[in-house]
Amino acid sequence: MEKVIIIRYAEIHLKGKNRGYFERVFTVNLERAMRGLRHELQRTSGRYLLAGFDEARAEEICLRVSRVFGVHSYSLGYRVPNDLDSVYEAAKLVCPDRGSFKVVTHRADKKYPMTSMELSAHIGGRLLSGAPALRVDVHAPEHTVYLDFRENGTALVFGTFEHGAGGMPVGTSGKGLLLISGGIDSPVAGYMMAKRGMNVELLHFHSYPYTNDGAKEKVKELARILSRYSLSARLTTLNVAHIQEQIHAVCAAELNVTLLRRFMYRLAEILARETGAKCLLTGESLGQVASQTIEGITSSDAVVTLPVLRPLIGFDKDEIIALAKKIGTYETSVLPYEDCCTVFLPEYPAIKPKLSFIEEEEKKLDVEALVKEALSTKEVVEL
Repeated sequence: MEKVIIIRYAEIHLKGKNRGYFERVFTVNLERAMRGLRHELQRTSGRYLLAGFDEARAEEICLRVSRVFGVHSYSLGYRVPNDLDSVYEAAKLVCPDRGSFKVVTHRADKKYPMTSMELSAHIGGRLLSGAPALRVDVHAPEHTVYLDFRENGTALVFGTFEHGAGGMPVGTSGKGLLLISGGIDSPVAGYMMAKRGMNVELLHFHSYPYTNDGAKEKVKELARILSRYSLSARLTTLNVAHIQEQIHAVCAAELNVTLLRRFMYRLAEILARETGAKCLLTGESLGQVASQTIEGITSSDAVVTLPVLRPLIGFDKDEIIALAKKIGTYETSVLPYEDCCTVFLPEYPAIKPKLSFIEEEEKKLDVEALVKEALSTKEVVEL
């Protein structure tokens, strides 16, 4: 009898002739998630098995599996020879000795001499005989024993289906560059795009010395948490304090944030093209703050040619917070360190800025020189 983790994938089933490609990427991602842990990853029909692991670390392994995009569900159970005695011994370990239960059998091995219903009845009867406090309830049981008879002479026995992260394997939808701040929204946006299979690279803008090292460390921690899902281990940072100083000195105060964001997009596009990213990603939600009106969003998009994806555009704050708590970024995001967008923040930022007015104000700046200086501050952090 061998303890195993049974992993089932989700949308990959729908990929037809391209399914092999998605399965290969999924396999690589599972192996990366298991890095540093003893294990054997085995592929079988329509599912994967993790075996040969330290049973004392089974909980940690299950947690890692649960974060891999593409996993529909997983189960901790046993692999045994498909004879009835072996299956029964494993079923005893899965089924409690009291309460209501039922046995559900899947029989991939159609040559097995008993039908699925006969196997369920046989194993269920033996469980009842061995535990008088058990009772059968096929409609609403407290416990379910699942039997999966495979084609290779083995059977899988388990008691629960645990939900996986769903989505598509990271790396199957290209690469995007996420503008990550120290706030709640952008890490959630990165999570959402990774769930759709995108390889998410990270870019953070800071305003040292107006913001301190604590703000940068906060973003590094958010990047580490996000890397559990996105599998990206690289964070690039750029200093934009000099840009903010110039904007504050010569431009209309109400456009401080809008003009800064246009510089951020220019810089992000340059780095995206260097790394092979095909789009920019942001945590913007329509109407949440002054710069996230349709006019503010349009003015930022006007300076780049790469598409800008905003997976949270229709979310309200409560929905975003709920997701941040689910993925583990919320507690770090609310730590009291300022990000660059709070530096030189105007009392009354423009809500519906006109693009013509923005462009006129921007002519007061040496855009090329400011961009070049920002790029010279580039730091890459390997997490």
